[in-house]
Amino acid sequence: MRSAFALNSVAAVVFALSGLAAVAQEKYPTRPIEFIVPWGPGGGADQLARKIAPSLEKQLKVSLPVINVAGATGQTGLNKMLTSPADGYSISIFIADTLAVLMDPATKWKLEDIVPAAIMIRQPSAFFLAQNSPLKTWKDVEAEAKKRPLKVAITGFGSADDLHVIYFAGKGFKFTSVPFPKPSERYTAILGGHADLLYEQLGDVKSFLEGKQMRPVIIFAEKRFPAFKDVPTGKELGRDIVINQFRSIAMKASTGAPRVKAVSDALAKVAATADYKAWLKDQYAEEDSFIPASGAVAFMKRELDVMRKYAPKK
Repeated sequence: MRSAFALNSVAAVVFALSGLAAVAQEKYPTRPIEFIVPWGPGGGADQLARKIAPSLEKQLKVSLPVINVAGATGQTGLNKMLTSPADGYSISIFIADTLAVLMDPATKWKLEDIVPAAIMIRQPSAFFLAQNSPLKTWKDVEAEAKKRPLKVAITGFGSADDLHVIYFAGKGFKFTSVPFPKPSERYTAILGGHADLLYEQLGDVKSFLEGKQMRPVIIFAEKRFPAFKDVPTGKELGRDIVINQFRSIAMKASTGAPRVKAVSDALAKVAATADYKAWLKDQYAEEDSFIPASGAVAFMKRELDVMRKYAPKK
């Protein structure tokens, strides 16, 4: 009898210990989380990662080393995350330009392969000219583009940038996309005369705007942007193309829900800080940029529908 009791007691202890071990294994995170930026240093995606990484480290209590993996309109870095274990220890910046490549049926990944933990920033985009360009207004640009090809510096083929070039080419203007995966090369392209125009978000080139090195000539938004109230919107000029430029944090879709929630909750706390809100304003971003995980997928699906509206028919 005592022997049976002893066996039962041992079994109970073993069961309890195994339960504790399972709980310990489920704790997350316990080691550094790789933070992938699928673009080169210095651009908007890189700026976002390096802005929020320190705050995320405080929330999650582990380090988040930022790793730049540029190429293929953001797909090289995205594929690095998608081929990593689905354990939450690899997260990635995911932006509108990479979402746009889903319109190509040959794309080897799909939206269902990722789970967005949050949309962190939304910004208006524009076409920019070098400050010393002989073209002064958008009317000048369109007139010139009727006479000769104009090179437009973009992130990559198939991107939201590229869709704008395709849109204007479809209107009879001689616009040609010239991809520069590295932001620094893209920005200096128009300054050095290697491109005539640059497509970019206002906040990403703020230092160039403040330094009077470049200027926006048309902004793609629903209404004029307060900081550039003299610059017309595409809608005003009969060029009705508005694609929201956003940057989000994505994880592998098969990652366990508790781990996705841990990252999502941490991002929500970061986005609610006065420091982050001030940064959004400094980046010429929308004040209500943040969209939690619960609404992020629906937002991306709507954006994809908008992009398909402007994509060339195949």
